[in-house]
Amino acid sequence: MKKVALFVDVQNIYYTTKQAHGRNFDYNAFWAQATNGREIINAFAYAIDKGDEKQQQFQRILKAIGFEVKLKPYIQRADGSAKGDWDVGITLDVMDCAEQADIVVLASGDGDFDLLVRRIIAKYAVEVEVYGVAQLTADSLIRAASRFIAIENNLLLDMKKK
Repeated sequence: MKKVALFVDVQNIYYTTKQAHGRNFDYNAFWAQATNGREIINAFAYAIDKGDEKQQQFQRILKAIGFEVKLKPYIQRADGSAKGDWDVGITLDVMDCAEQADIVVLASGDGDFDLLVRRIIAKYAVEVEVYGVAQLTADSLIRAASRFIAIENNLLLDMKKK
């Protein structure tokens, strides 16, 4: 049985699925697909903590599925812009886990991860599956991945299931 490590860029997945499909990502369907017939060695979901009840409920759902949820505080700058980026944290965790995995699954469309994906494939000879919204995922990330899986209907919640 192949060993898999999962890494989900929650903000990226939330905004891209909303923008492209007007729907939410189905984390249960993703978990079932990405872990089917595989031994899970790590599963992380990276999110921003605004401290509201709806987000805390969502984080509890992620934990119940099997994810370790990593939170970073939401920072509102004086100029009105916001900061809440997990790229470095995700990269460090992937580098720490890749050596023990046969497959690394990254759910994000962020092109900044293309260097990471290329590096771990070269250094650890792992397969890297990238899940992302096709039209909003960086071409460089799609090309870097061993396999790209488009987030489409089977990985989206029905409109009724909010």
